[in-house]
Amino acid sequence: MTAPIPHLPSASLAPLGTGDLAAEITAQLSTQLCRVRLHGFHHPEKPAPTLVAVAHGSRDPRALPTVRALLDRVRALRPGLAVRLGHIELNQPLLADTLAGLRGEAVLVPLLFGRGHHVTHDLPAALAAAPHLTGRVAAPLGPHTLLAEALHGRLLEAGFPGVPSPRTAVVLAAAGSRAPRSAQDTERTAQLLSARLGGIPVLPAYASALPSPATTPARDASRRPSQTALTVADAVRTLTARGHDRIAVAGCFTAPGRFATQCAAAAPGTAAEPLGDHPALARLVLHRYDQALLARNGSDPERVRAATVAV
Repeated sequence: MTAPIPHLPSASLAPLGTGDLAAEITAQLSTQLCRVRLHGFHHPEKPAPTLVAVAHGSRDPRALPTVRALLDRVRALRPGLAVRLGHIELNQPLLADTLAGLRGEAVLVPLLFGRGHHVTHDLPAALAAAPHLTGRVAAPLGPHTLLAEALHGRLLEAGFPGVPSPRTAVVLAAAGSRAPRSAQDTERTAQLLSARLGGIPVLPAYASALPSPATTPARDASRRPSQTALTVADAVRTLTARGHDRIAVAGCFTAPGRFATQCAAAAPGTAAEPLGDHPALARLVLHRYDQALLARNGSDPERVRAATVAV
């Protein structure tokens, strides 16, 4: 119910003409109506864009359950948010099929760790092939401090010592890409992980080696990787030659697969499990989603970079 209109003193009514009196009553009504709380009426809210997590896909039967577990954790962190899965290849549902079943807006969050060909070409092409959707592609999961947190967590679970030692070192294994920016992202992730480990050396390596700077065309010199790309076995030998005899392998892999298995097999000692449903990785998926929404809405770059996930 609305509150009663306060009584106007007769002295205040006397000088008012008919028009003035009507204006006074209208003003009083407006003041009271502003205080009214309407119950049982809700303005319809525009639903949040669907989060489409894009996994690479793998023939390893453990891959799909692992990715689904990650997305279950994402849903638990953001109840009510529509979260869907699409694969680039090898697993169902394929990304094209997922997008075909959606309407409205979508944000594609790659479950990948650098700006390789899939992120910069395949995902935008998939959106372009779905003109019924309004969408955008979020940044890959790396590099980021939350990724370093997840990598650190898996290393500790595998038995890696939590105290820095001159004898210890880590190989950060990634799938590899011919895109120079992807190698730069992996190198930056290695730096973040090293900082989190208290300065323990972390050397990036790849399941499929990148072209070395010597073989990169001159016209791309400004975009070359900062160092010759190493396989995991090469990186282990390099660290051993530097005096490290406690070397662990941490993998930038969301789920088990051929590359993750190959890299773990090259470890001389500890090999961390794929990141899977690590809580920090789930938070990072939502962080990239939120960043993409802020960028879509024209927020300033500092706010986009500082986007956080409330959990």
